[in-house]
Amino acid sequence: MARSSSNIWSEKVLALIRSGNTSAAVAQIKVAPSVKDLRALQAAMIVHRFQGRWPTVDNAIADNLDALSAPRLHRSP
Repeated sequence: MARSSSNIWSEKVLALIRSGNTSAAVAQIKVAPSVKDLRALQAAMIVHRFQGRWPTVDNAIADNLDALSAPRLHRSP
């Protein structure tokens, strides 16, 4: 069964976080494809108990959720 693209993206970012490359993870979070993808990553961070371990990653997720949720700041495809 095929996985959704948000699961694939969030798994790739989680792999970066697990490897200790948080700067690359933050860079990926800043160019997240959608709010749905960021929410999937945030949920995966909670499930894997990573939330709180890397404050920079948590802040990047929160900041970009706010930015992408604002009605005038959506990225064009």
